[in-house]
Amino acid sequence: MQEFIEKLKKLKKGVDFEHETALFDNGLLDSFDVIQIIAMLDDDYDITVPPSQIMPVNFNSAQAMWDMMKRLEDE
Repeated sequence: MQEFIEKLKKLKKGVDFEHETALFDNGLLDSFDVIQIIAMLDDDYDITVPPSQIMPVNFNSAQAMWDMMKRLEDE
């Protein structure tokens, strides 16, 4: 997961991805950032995020994104 957090830090500098638990709710990430993260997941991890998974709860923390990735990998 540390590699994933480092990739997130490159996409959005200055955000504490290791500790923040309300990234989207607090406005630290916006819809454009989410699209960039989804593209990174596809490019770097070969994970396609279906529209049904694009919701704030899945992008509020690095852990939530990681958990979503793992669920999608298992499908």
